[in-house]
Amino acid sequence: MLACLFLLAFAVPAAHAQSPVCLGDQSAAGVPKLPGPALRMGINPAGEAGQLGPKIPLVPLDQGKTDAALARLKPPQGLLHIRLNRFFWDEGEAGIQKFLAATEHYTARGHPVELQLRYHPNERQEGDIKAWTEHVREVVRRFGPNPLVKAIQVTNEVNLTISPDSSDGSYDGARDALVQGVIAAKDESTKLGYDHLEIGFNWFYRTDPQSEASFWNHLRDKGGKPFANAVDWVGLDAYPGTVFPPAEYPGGERDGMVAAMSQLRKCFMPIPGLGAEVPIRVEENGWPTDPPARSEAQQVTALGDMVQAVHDFRGTYNVSDYRWFDLRDHNSSQGTFQSRYGLLRDDYSEKPAFGRYRSLVAELAAAEKAASKGEPVAPRLILRARCRGGRLSVRVGGPDVGSVRRVAFLRGARKVGGDARRPFRARLRFRGTRLTVRALLKSGQRGELRKRVRRC
Repeated sequence: MLACLFLLAFAVPAAHAQSPVCLGDQSAAGVPKLPGPALRMGINPAGEAGQLGPKIPLVPLDQGKTDAALARLKPPQGLLHIRLNRFFWDEGEAGIQKFLAATEHYTARGHPVELQLRYHPNERQEGDIKAWTEHVREVVRRFGPNPLVKAIQVTNEVNLTISPDSSDGSYDGARDALVQGVIAAKDESTKLGYDHLEIGFNWFYRTDPQSEASFWNHLRDKGGKPFANAVDWVGLDAYPGTVFPPAEYPGGERDGMVAAMSQLRKCFMPIPGLGAEVPIRVEENGWPTDPPARSEAQQVTALGDMVQAVHDFRGTYNVSDYRWFDLRDHNSSQGTFQSRYGLLRDDYSEKPAFGRYRSLVAELAAAEKAASKGEPVAPRLILRARCRGGRLSVRVGGPDVGSVRRVAFLRGARKVGGDARRPFRARLRFRGTRLTVRALLKSGQRGELRKRVRRC
């Protein structure tokens, strides 16, 4: 999350002032409200905000009070999605264990979870993209078996280069970490059959036009089709009236969200080949308090205007999700507004905006049925087949191979394979025919996995 000073506003450089700049729709006026599926609503529950400038101490969190507040926000007929941020690469195994524990905690309570997987390298790691992609794959392997882990955001706000605590853009190799990390995450999740796990990245609204052009052109030039094919969604981080621009006229936050959604959709996503079918997720949207300049009453109004704008234009810009930042203040008494994004104060007392967000979630959230925590992820059986010189080599394995009841390799009606209760390998000679592989799994649904392999 970027929590930065009011003076953080990006102007068009003078040298480029005459160049045409794609800005999208600058106002909600006249923009059609096209129908779309209801939003999946959520929140960041942690309270810790990224900082620009001196670090403001975090008032310790109370997990029990956090859980109680989330339970009050949960929509009556749906789910409250939890976004876990600040998952740093440089924390290594300790970071993985910390987030595994947090993920288990929230999914055990029926909340779908998404992870903000930060590049955030130490000095030794910085620029080592091979090591980074290995870490990304490990995270997919460790978190993917949980069917309530729904998404991984690879890197954070790489287009923003001035705030290493909140964003990844100032680190060496950050753009390549985004491109190669997304490709690696998608490849690993596909191999393991984690169809429930969607991979994406996010964009901070907004920096100067020259920087934006450089960023999006890099994704196109270094990512190409493999990158575009790997992206399931693009996240939007937007703070109208707080970051860009640092002030809005009354009600201007609504226009600000339209400007952010439309610029991402119309101007930037097409550059690397991300078409209209790729949804936008509003991953971070907030409005901090700082009385008397930024009152709690103003937060209520801004929150309502921004959430309603996303709802109204979700079909226009293909927006699937909305997350508010943040549940609780980082620190309600020290520092500047950047530590007061919460719907709750740091003692867990409610600001008026808490009730407003609760009512909006109840009204607007998609009807969703929670997956059972014990429900198996299907398929988690890996089939690999390779043909060389008329010989077909087949391997069946994967994290659930121990649960395979029967694997039959069929040529027409004739069985040519056998049972497998451990990784199975077969070398069979075929020419000019298709090999059908069928596996029955030991799950309550007894799902059947069918795969045809290439002619050999």
